[in-house]
Amino acid sequence: MRIKEIREFRDAPEFKPFTLCLADGRAITVRGRDLLMASPSGRTVIIYQFDDSFDVVDVMLVTSLHVDTTNGRTKRKNGRK
Repeated sequence: MRIKEIREFRDAPEFKPFTLCLADGRAITVRGRDLLMASPSGRTVIIYQFDDSFDVVDVMLVTSLHVDTTNGRTKRKNGRK
């Protein structure tokens, strides 16, 4: 994965939460555009969570990006949201 692709998801006109899938099997969700910061070189990113915890990730270890199209919402059994 390249930093350019991660920045495109972060800076999309309509932000949607996305998950970075890492080579070691971890998955880290980016819940808001202001919660992901890239280093000046683009080699690492810091992903913050709402509880102030954070992960520092080497971009070269990101294997894929996953976008949840439901945006965190689930359908109820009767079809209403």
